[in-house]
Amino acid sequence: MSVTLKRREVSVSDAGLSELPKLLARVYAAREVDDVEQLKYTLDKLLPYQSLSNIIPAVERIATAVTEQQHILMVGDYDADGATSTAVAIRGFKMCGHPNVSYLVPNRFEYGYGLTPELVAAAQAQGIKADLVITVDNGISNHDGVDAMNQTGADVIVTDHHLPGETLPNAYAIVNPNLDNDPFPSKSLAGVGVMFYVMIALRQHLQEQGWFEQKNIPKPNLASLLDLVALGTVADVVPLDHNNRILVEQGLRRIRSGTAAVGLLELLRVAKKDVERVTALDLGFAAGPRLNAAGRLEDMAIGIECLLTDDQTQANAIAQNLNALNLERREIESTMQEQAEAILKQQQDLDAQDKLSICLYDSEWHQGVVGIVASRMKEKVNRPVFVFADENDDFIKGSARSIPGIHIRDVLQRVDANHPDLIIKYGGHAMAAGLSLLPENLDRFEAALEIAVNEMTTPDVFQAVVLSDGELSTNDLSLDTAATLRAGGPWGQKFPEPVFDGEFNVVSSRLLQGKYFKLVVTPLTMPEQYLDAIAFRCNPEKLPDQGQTIHIAYKLDVNHYQGRDSLQLMVEQIFD
Repeated sequence: MSVTLKRREVSVSDAGLSELPKLLARVYAAREVDDVEQLKYTLDKLLPYQSLSNIIPAVERIATAVTEQQHILMVGDYDADGATSTAVAIRGFKMCGHPNVSYLVPNRFEYGYGLTPELVAAAQAQGIKADLVITVDNGISNHDGVDAMNQTGADVIVTDHHLPGETLPNAYAIVNPNLDNDPFPSKSLAGVGVMFYVMIALRQHLQEQGWFEQKNIPKPNLASLLDLVALGTVADVVPLDHNNRILVEQGLRRIRSGTAAVGLLELLRVAKKDVERVTALDLGFAAGPRLNAAGRLEDMAIGIECLLTDDQTQANAIAQNLNALNLERREIESTMQEQAEAILKQQQDLDAQDKLSICLYDSEWHQGVVGIVASRMKEKVNRPVFVFADENDDFIKGSARSIPGIHIRDVLQRVDANHPDLIIKYGGHAMAAGLSLLPENLDRFEAALEIAVNEMTTPDVFQAVVLSDGELSTNDLSLDTAATLRAGGPWGQKFPEPVFDGEFNVVSSRLLQGKYFKLVVTPLTMPEQYLDAIAFRCNPEKLPDQGQTIHIAYKLDVNHYQGRDSLQLMVEQIFD
């Protein structure tokens, strides 16, 4: 796959950024920041909860459950967003003087996604009798499950952030910023962000009712939950708009100060991350995958318990278990990826036409890992990729990952509209989605998908592009600049960490573990400045030679080793 370089063209003339260093102003302007107010991450800058539609009736019903000590059942999801949403809710309710809360998370291998009729039946079989059921990070597409829960006599409140279908479930109330005509300005809240807003509204309502005074309960410090909100937000890869950056930055500050949930701190420690220096990247690539491993391979209840415990010893034991599961997940993923690459090569050999979308299936694949493999394959081919595994004896389950410019959930909606009998169920976001099919319909789906992608896109979106913030001067190639950029985050989805490009001479090069390059390079303009560089995403067969001049796209990184900081380049791409 060829990759082209495109430099961001930004004119930093707006006075709103004039007080910043020139490089930072350039970087922020390229991310559509035009005023320093958008870089202030104090909690008073959060959007008010009142603009979320239906949040008032939802909170009034929840408050009744609290004041009358009714049993609340949280129905979560089996990913990091669902786990953190569940933990935020349970911790929040306990702060509000309501411990009568339990949770149920569907095992993906038995009940599927969200509040399904099968999950309702399982709850009844376990003797769970709830007065109020609250879904977190799911529910918007679970019409039958909501109906089944309604028949038990429980009220159902849906809190979700996934895109709704043409009809809504028959819930008591639905809180979702992506509902049609919902006035909440940020549509990018993760499920945990929606739940956090519900808890803010609940605290305000209970305070106005005098509940905390009546029960002699301190007003809950909900900010203490922001470490979990940050984890779920980053792990779910939602766009980091200003509101989400506030949530993430505030959570990171609590983690760095050591005041986070002990389970989260232990997850970072088993990943060998320095808690005092943690970044959003560490949440996304260290804590998040270990938490997700529980839902992928076993039961997300393990992950939720890690986030709920306040016992250091128990937290460490669970974190060690999650780390072991993550190592197992990596082994499964590696095998599946090799097989997926072989299938893809066979498809390409049989069909010379360059497809706009890719579908891969193997009956032996692990359904808990298909999403990760889809993501890896998407990076290789720069196409939307669907990876399928057997869901049960009747259906196959697919996980999709897309590329910028192709809203994959809308593509599935187009396929479903054109072929109503094809997809059993589906849901998701712009960049990720899931669906179920009859196995005999996979070829039909693949053909319909190709047509829909072709109708809804233009050819330019399939050209892989590395966006660069331009070249750095030799003065900016420094540890101080790297530290400044590191502190300039939080960086993440739709607010990407700065990438620069330039030409360097290779002083030395090594291939390590057969996977990545360890380089020492010097800028052409300053040959006496030796810089360490690491390249993870490069073809191992194209190790640069000593003395070679290379054009690279890279990030600046602070390498902290044995108490010493040094500058390191993280190579994103070596251009041919």
